[in-house]
Amino acid sequence: MEYLEEPAPGCFFCAALGSADERAHLVVTREADAIIMLNKYPYGHGHLLIAPHRHVPRPADLTDDEYQALARALLRAGTVLERAFGPEGMNIGMNLGRAAGAGVTDHCHWHVLPRWSGDTNFMPLLAETKVMSEHLHATLDRLRACL
Repeated sequence: MEYLEEPAPGCFFCAALGSADERAHLVVTREADAIIMLNKYPYGHGHLLIAPHRHVPRPADLTDDEYQALARALLRAGTVLERAFGPEGMNIGMNLGRAAGAGVTDHCHWHVLPRWSGDTNFMPLLAETKVMSEHLHATLDRLRACL
């Protein structure tokens, strides 16, 4: 709700790319033309975001080389999540445009969520609360160790 009610000005992907403080921006790793970072407001535990370095709204705006780099980063993110958490499955998706559910509409990015059978519970429905079993910085450290 914090993000929805008071979004930070500017693009947080570009802010992370322009900062030396990777921990503050939850950067797991920087690839040649892509960045992998934890979602500050995750749908679930280990929720990663993979974005190109260049600030563009649609994958069609990327060069072939940039798109390939983004695809390689997506594969690496999945591998790191498998090593770190051993999920039973994963959701991978990209929301393009506000109508499609994009919270960030001007910097395209993939979402990668590790999933387990029964990983949803009643808390979001009854208490509008998400239960995270690990602090984001602990998750960041775990993922970095698996690179």
